[in-house]
Order: sequence, then C-alpha cells, then structure tokens
Amino acid sequence: MTRKVVLLGPQGTTPDVGAVVKDLGITGPIAFVRAGYQERESDDEALIASFGVPGVNLTLHARGNDVFKNAPEFATAYQARQQRLRHMQGFYRTRLEGTEESAKKISLRYVEPELLAQEEKVSVDQYRYMDHDHIERCRAIRAGFDATWPPTAVALIAKHREEVRALMATAQALVITGGHVASLLNRLQLFDVLAHGAETSGDKPILAWGAGAMVLTDRIVLFHDYPPYGSDIAQVLDAGFGLVPGYVVLPDARRRINLEATSGIQRFARRMAPATCVAMDHGARMIFDDGELVFANATRLTTTGDAERNWNGEASRFSSPYLHGVHV
Repeated sequence: MTRKVVLLGPQGTTPDVGAVVKDLGITGPIAFVRAGYQERESDDEALIASFGVPGVNLTLHARGNDVFKNAPEFATAYQARQQRLRHMQGFYRTRLEGTEESAKKISLRYVEPELLAQEEKVSVDQYRYMDHDHIERCRAIRAGFDATWPPTAVALIAKHREEVRALMATAQALVITGGHVASLLNRLQLFDVLAHGAETSGDKPILAWGAGAMVLTDRIVLFHDYPPYGSDIAQVLDAGFGLVPGYVVLPDARRRINLEATSGIQRFARRMAPATCVAMDHGARMIFDDGELVFANATRLTTTGDAERNWNGEASRFSSPYLHGVHV
C-alpha cells in the first residue's frame, strides 16, 4: 500500500478541496482536524460542506483540553516542556537576528563581488547551522518528554487515542486544516493521529493546507515578509512528521512573501537547500506518493532568487555549487 498526500493552497471563500476529494474517488466519510483553530475547532459546517461528502471532526483541541483539565500531573509536565521550547525558540531567534543584522551590514560594503559572495555564503552557513542545531534540540526535548510520559502512562490519553483510532478506521481520508501551527502539531502528536491512519489503512490519503501542510514536512519554517509589527526573519519552529520530506512549504504566499525581493528569496532558498521551497497560493497543488512528488502546480523559490511560478515539479532536487563543502 502507498500513502498519498495532497497539499493544497489556502481554501478561503472558494475552496477547491471538494474537487480533490472527487478526483480521488472519495465518497466519505472524511476524518478531519481543525485543532489549529483552537476554540473555534467546532465551527466546521462550512468545511464539511466544501468536502461534498460526510465528515467527522476528530476534536483534537477539545480532547487536549480534557486531558489537561483531568490529568493534572501530566498537564504540569507538558506545560513545563512547552515553556522550555518557547524559551529555546526565543534564544534561537535572537541569534538569528544577530546574524541577519551582520549580513545586511556586510552586504552594503563596497568591495569586490567575489569577496561579498564569499561573505554571503558564510552568513547563510551560520543560518543553516543554527537551524539544524535548533531542530535537533527540539527533537531531544520531545524525545525526553515521551520517554518520561509514554502513551500508556496516562489513561485518559490512551482513551482518547482509542476513540480517535476508531473514528479513523471508518474514514476514507484524513483532512488537516490550518490555523495555529504549534497547537496543531502538538495535538496531532499527543493523539498520534497520523500513526492511526497508517495502521487502519496504509493507503488512506491525507489532504492538507496551511499549517496542516507545514506539519507534514520534515521542517516547519515560520515566515512573514509583511508582519503587522514590522519586519521579521524566517525561523524553524520544529520538526514535522516527515511525510513529504525535502520540501519547505510556505502557505498563503501572496499575503506573506515579497516575491519580488530577489536577494531575500535567494538567501532563504540557499539557507533551506537542499530542500525545495514551495509557495502555495489558492489553486496550488502538490501530490505525493510515499513521499515522492508526482504532481505539482505551485511557485518554487530558487537559489538564484527567482520565484518560478507555475512550477510543475521539475528540478525539485538540485545540486547547487553554493552548497559544496557545507555540512550540517
């Protein structure tokens, strides 16, 4: 059996998820996750209508609240873990900002282009090292927590996992929507949703967009060229589930990325290489079979600074001379 994963652009007021459901021959029911919307998780009527087939909400956010309310020892340990991860994210971001400021100052120097290119590579290597170090430290924190609090340690978590398993067993597909990416990641992990899908049916397709698409990659990257509080620097949040490895997914690109900023795109794509950076706007689609890209219609951000619109998946793996000698 192969697992099919379909990543979509933002759904908004004119969703196209129903067309994908129809193309895949799914007649329902569909299990879906709206945990990223937290307290608005149950506002799901419009989403179900967009499927064109019956849907069942796995209510992961509500399940998490039940666990935190009624398993106080676990809740205390979990909150301590989350606080530690937040502190680590803040320290990592501070280091990134220092490197960003230095890189900008160096780029304005009037020296020979060859020297500037060398210095640009040094700066990007620094980003890459910090990204790699941060994600490994996040993995270690989560692994340590899971060793102390295995799934069988909390009866209430085991109960909810079994209920989720039963719902997944009756579904023909899983849909993961957007919202708050950290909340979505944590709830999917807490209730082991993706493992349930694999156990109940190895070929059960997964459809995802927004934060849902981000968590299916092997590296969740936060980005925004137009944040309400000024400029921001892209940062790795955590490891994802790795169902679509080797890609950095950037949802809602028109609102969040300056696609005309050649130098910024170039630096970002080089920093993320050899992963392929893909911007997903409304109508975009990427289809994977067992982690291999088989169809694409999206915008690829290249190491030359171009935004390759209507990218069809060609050259999704590249060998960049810029990366020679870089080890992370």
